[in-house]
Order: sequence, then structure tokens, then C-alpha cells
Amino acid sequence: MRIALTGSSGKLGTVVARELTAAGHEVIGFDVVGARGPAFVQIDLTDYGQVVDAFAAVGDRHDGVDAVVHLGAVPAPGLRPDIATFHNNMTATFNVFHAATRLGIDRIVYASSETVQGLPFDVPPPYFPVDEEYPARPESVYSLVKHLEEQLAIELVRWHPGLSITALRFSNVMVPEDYAEFPSFDADARRRKWNAWSYIDARDGAQAVLRALENAPAGFDRFLIAAADTVMSRPNAELIAEVFPGVEVRGDLGENTSLFSTAKARRLLGYEPQHSWRDHV
Repeated sequence: MRIALTGSSGKLGTVVARELTAAGHEVIGFDVVGARGPAFVQIDLTDYGQVVDAFAAVGDRHDGVDAVVHLGAVPAPGLRPDIATFHNNMTATFNVFHAATRLGIDRIVYASSETVQGLPFDVPPPYFPVDEEYPARPESVYSLVKHLEEQLAIELVRWHPGLSITALRFSNVMVPEDYAEFPSFDADARRRKWNAWSYIDARDGAQAVLRALENAPAGFDRFLIAAADTVMSRPNAELIAEVFPGVEVRGDLGENTSLFSTAKARRLLGYEPQHSWRDHV
């Protein structure tokens, strides 16, 4: 496929670009910053005219793209004022989705967020392991936008029955250079309780994008995307007893198995996380 990748210069985007290219796809990066070259377009995603024009033709090529991977956004709460985060992320996502439908691009994979699950877990989740089955609980303007983006996708696939939009609720994205800090987390279980000690290696994040491009059917669906393990060496039972006493536990949690369930992504997309911080420390 010829794929438009927004946010191509970001932490996850650079890895997604590399992995999709290695899988045989042609990737055109779209971002506000990036290295000049034939596979990159500098763009303001909040300007609809730029988005629809760039998706339709890049330079002298007028054959458009086959799919869109949308990662471009203010990537976390607290980085910019709430109003700036809302205006940027909501407008950019609407422009990307709407431009795709106008141009007949029928495959979209995009970055939703673990924050839709109720992060930070100041109010505990209803049960462990966390999954996609309980209603969204946005607790910040950033996560509110992620929830609204999912609602937007639901309506767009209703309007366009052949359209496929997949929301990947990525956990905290990490690269191998981040892993040296992980052993220090054991000293204070509350330091990383905000997302139940979850993370995702960027390479596995890219794998999830690839699997969604390959396997997601028409319609909309959402998937939690996390590593197979937690960021902690301490066992799950001990962590939950200390930090989340009284929260329902559903089944065997394992010693260090991620408390964010990826069962749905494994079952429907074929996602299978391959990378762990434990292999680097």
C-alpha cells in the first residue's frame, strides 16, 4: 500500500515509518517538522485544504494514497494549554478523516489512547485486567478529545459503510533507550500506578498498526495496545493489594503480565507483542 503517515517525525511515528517500509509498503510522512525529502511533506493538519490536497497529490504524483495512519497530535495532556490541545487534536483528526472520505480512501488506522480508560487512575478502574468493554472515562481534555475522535469515527463508518477506521488505544510509548529507568520503578508502586504499570514498545506499536492495516474489516473498532508485561518486577498481586485494594480481579493475572488486556487485539487483528524492557536491562 501507499500510506500517508501523519505524525511521522514523532516518537512512535518514526518507528512506524521504518517498520511499514520494511514490510514493503510505501510511506509518505506528514508532519509540521521533518527532514526534507521525497517521502516527507511538511503540513499543518489543522488546515483542511492542506490535508485534502496533500492526500490527493504529493509533488508531481497525483495517484493519491491507499490508506492513512494518523498519529499526528499534541501527544499527551499537560504539554500545551487545554484549549490548544483541543483545537489542534480535534481539528486535525476531523480534517484527516474527512479528507480521506472525500478522496475515497477507505482504510484509516489512528492513535487513540489508553487515557480513554480513565487515566490517571485516581479513580480506580472497575476491574483488572483493564479492557475495552467498560464505557470511556476521559479525565482530561486530551482524553476527552480521544473519546470524541472515536465517536466521530463511529458516525463516519455509518455514513460510509465501506470505510474501515481502527482506533489503537496505545499505552505509554517507549523505546529501548527508555528502559534503563525501569528498575527504579519498583521502589514506589504509586509512581507508575497512573496507568496500572503499563507500556508499549514502539516496535510493537508499529506491529499493531501493520496488523490493523492488513486485517481490520470495514466499520469501526477500538483496541488496547500494550506490551505483554508491566514495567514492574514486583508481582501483580502485590501491586494491586497495595495500590488498588478492593478492585475486582477477573481471572489469573500472572506474575508480571500486563494489566491492560490485549486479548481483543490478539484475537481480531493478530497482534502479538514481541518486545520487553526485560530484554534490555
